[in-house]
Amino acid sequence: MLAEKDLIIRIHDGDLGAFRQLVSEHEKLVLYMISKILKNEDDIKDVSQDVFIKVYKNLKKFNFESKLSTWIAQIAYTTALNFYKKQKKNQTEILTEDIKPFTNITPEAISIKKSDSEFLQAQIDQLPVIYKTVLTLFHINECSYQEIEEITRLPAGTIKSHLFRARKILKERLEKYLS
Repeated sequence: MLAEKDLIIRIHDGDLGAFRQLVSEHEKLVLYMISKILKNEDDIKDVSQDVFIKVYKNLKKFNFESKLSTWIAQIAYTTALNFYKKQKKNQTEILTEDIKPFTNITPEAISIKKSDSEFLQAQIDQLPVIYKTVLTLFHINECSYQEIEEITRLPAGTIKSHLFRARKILKERLEKYLS
């Protein structure tokens, strides 16, 4: 594997093999970021291609102030979020969409769930997009607040607030599920 700087220099010099390497090294990250916002497989693939086109076009602007992966994740997040907003009639809905109510689970529904982790993932998927994104970046990807700020361009206080609300919702739903 080439060091990031060497890889970027080779890409600037027109080496398409180096760009293919960059894509293969960051493809899973990009798909993961996009899939936290979009659910349609075709949309995910289309947006993923758009992300790498943007990465290629804007690579000269990358200034090594953050990790390359953080910079690419930020592009993926922004591109997916913009795509999501275009799909919605009300563009402010992404931050204000109602939280889907927790429905009482019947014993039959509980038996359908294969495990508690599947239940938890289903509840995370029902969170508003911004809550789900911040929660997964922090707890699953183990990003720092600073990295989440760079990716989402949200202030740290807002990130902490979204994390608090997401955890509170999940806690309430888990308590109902376990009681």
